[in-house]
Amino acid sequence: METSGKVIKCKAAVIWEAGNALSIEEVEVAPPKAHEVGVKIVATGICRTDDHVLKGAFPNIDYPVIAGHEGAGIIECVGPEVTCVKPGDKVIPLCVPQCGECSCCLSPKANCCLKSHLCESQNLMPDKTSRFSCKGKQIHHFLWISTFSEYTVMPDSAIARIDAAAPLDKVCLFGCAFSTGYGAAINTAKGSTCVEPGSTCAVFGLGGVGLSVVMGCKAAGASRIIGIDINKDKFGKAKELGVTECINPQDFTKPIQEVLVEMTGHGVDYSFEVIGCTDTLMAALLSCHLGYGTCVLVGEPPSGSQISFDPLLLFTGRQWKASLIGGWKLKDSLPKLVSDYMNKKCNPDALITHTLPFDKINEGFELLWAGKSIRSILLF
Repeated sequence: METSGKVIKCKAAVIWEAGNALSIEEVEVAPPKAHEVGVKIVATGICRTDDHVLKGAFPNIDYPVIAGHEGAGIIECVGPEVTCVKPGDKVIPLCVPQCGECSCCLSPKANCCLKSHLCESQNLMPDKTSRFSCKGKQIHHFLWISTFSEYTVMPDSAIARIDAAAPLDKVCLFGCAFSTGYGAAINTAKGSTCVEPGSTCAVFGLGGVGLSVVMGCKAAGASRIIGIDINKDKFGKAKELGVTECINPQDFTKPIQEVLVEMTGHGVDYSFEVIGCTDTLMAALLSCHLGYGTCVLVGEPPSGSQISFDPLLLFTGRQWKASLIGGWKLKDSLPKLVSDYMNKKCNPDALITHTLPFDKINEGFELLWAGKSIRSILLF
């Protein structure tokens, strides 16, 4: 992507319709406009959220679309009025932008920028046009960043410059999985406390984000971390990363929340639902101590999910919270998190089980569906 503003052709994975397999296509990428940047993606992870997009379970998506939101790359060029990055900078695209102007960005209490997809559509650039086309058709963006394309364009509010020495095939995980899970544990309860030393925690779901929660709980000093998953193949890695006990709900005849309450006396201090399922969300809430337990929703439920519950469950003191991308203001926080990684204060490398060439993206999704991967990284 040249600074001269030429349209370039590159490889991308296009989802033409919800429910269809990803199709490797040659796409045309228009140059960035004002306050936009062009990025050459070097590495990108496969996240369950991308699977939601593939299956049509992510809210308010327009097709055809280029998904992908957990990437890392290098600035190729910048549009007019961009001052935060320059060509050659290593960067991580932000799946939740930080415009720096809205009420959420200006408040220390929030990280859900009002320009994010949860508030307004990010299927097109802010000027309501797309930078992608293929076979004469407009292709939509995903969360503005679309990391399943070798070259991509995004607003400068959706990019963070990182350490020039950072390995992009590893730190791409800071774009979603690691930041989301790790932050859920250490940033959980704003205005109150996060996981404290000596806490007992339960983590529902031991995939990439769940294991990042485990690492956050361990870093915060939790003395007991109970991992819950129906795939026992994940238990070995979970114990390596800090889980003290692993349990499979299918091994019990009683509800898993009853098992956890019995294991802990009156319930856990903190539970984290990292699956995105309403049934396990209720189980996570009920596994919390009735007087002071905190349940944190981390996993993203499919579009249209609804839940009903007895409000008296919260009367006794339980708290129910959610954590968006770990509670981080990403543009400010990601450079610091990557610096911590470079200084060996955290280790998301442990989440990577497979590294594949980008052309094998569908194989990467098959590994996810089969429960054989924690995180697969695709390299361009």
